[in-house]
Amino acid sequence: MSMEVVTVKLLRVKANHFKNCSDNFTIDLVVKARKTAEDREYELQEIAPDLYVYSTMAFIGKNASGKTSAMELLDACYSILGEFRLEEKHYSYEGVELEIIFYHENYIYKYKVQLGTDSLPGNKAIFRNEHIYRKPYYKTNVKKIYDPDSFTELIDLGDLPEDTSNIFFVLKKKQTRAIYFDSFGNGADTYQLMFKALKNYGIDTAVLASIMRIFDDNMEDLRKLDDHNYKLIFNGEEKNLSDTQLVYVLSSGTTKGLLLYTLMAASLKEGFELLIDEVENHFHKTLVENMISLYKDKTVNRHNAALIFTTHYCEVLDQMGRQDNIWICKSGNRVSLSNMYEDYQIRTELLKSKQYYNNAFQTAVNYDELMSLKRKLKT
Repeated sequence: MSMEVVTVKLLRVKANHFKNCSDNFTIDLVVKARKTAEDREYELQEIAPDLYVYSTMAFIGKNASGKTSAMELLDACYSILGEFRLEEKHYSYEGVELEIIFYHENYIYKYKVQLGTDSLPGNKAIFRNEHIYRKPYYKTNVKKIYDPDSFTELIDLGDLPEDTSNIFFVLKKKQTRAIYFDSFGNGADTYQLMFKALKNYGIDTAVLASIMRIFDDNMEDLRKLDDHNYKLIFNGEEKNLSDTQLVYVLSSGTTKGLLLYTLMAASLKEGFELLIDEVENHFHKTLVENMISLYKDKTVNRHNAALIFTTHYCEVLDQMGRQDNIWICKSGNRVSLSNMYEDYQIRTELLKSKQYYNNAFQTAVNYDELMSLKRKLKT
């Protein structure tokens, strides 16, 4: 199988002062453990000779353990790589330090920046103290891609507005690098977003028809009349409905599922990453497992897209053949990350879900507190 040409792939991010995360909070997307032939076929993507990243990545942990913070950090990095700016995020940028390492056209780039907050409305980030370094990628140096001594700084790149990253001078063209789908949905706006994605990414209407039947086999057709009105054929009956009415006719799971699966189709077609917070929210476990399997199938995922998600469905981890693409989130005074492969002695013959339930990763719900609540409710 010939290697797909990859334009940009995030390899690693390191952050300081990002939300409530620990110092040097690091997410590494490059493969760590040995690579079997089966892994190369289903679990991994070769983006350059001997340089592999994951088809799927998962973050697990208790409630309030920092899973969303990890996803928001990745979303910030992909926004900088794709849009060259950060705006309309709900957290503070002030004092955040980022080191983003990515692959682009046979080079490894390292970008370092300190963020600030624009004083104007709109919550835009401003970029300070930017530095961009690069080095050519050679397969013989694959284990040294992060070696700081081999990078050369790019200088005299030019001037940009302070709310625009200097990564513009490297990548030059805006492009979707990832879409972040959080667990809260978008209400009546969901349908407008869905049809916009169908148009922008050239997704065939037959794909939408299949998606509709997955979530509600009573749906026969859904067409956009204008920005806020739609024609729905449901169980043989044709109705013209506003987006607000459509929200009440269809279940919340169907509404959210239509958008999410449309974005998944776009991700697979275009080769960008899909980030999902709490992938199980409103979805049957089979639908989640189906998404994972599609990203692992190279006949479907032909352009090296990746699915990166948080979950409480620890059973879906059993679909992931590796351990180094699973991160455990924990919160004490600060949020921290550990890697299942690097930081735990996990028996490969046991199901990951079984080990999760046995509290191998110290992620169990506090049973004593549950019993304490029960006793108080009895009084």
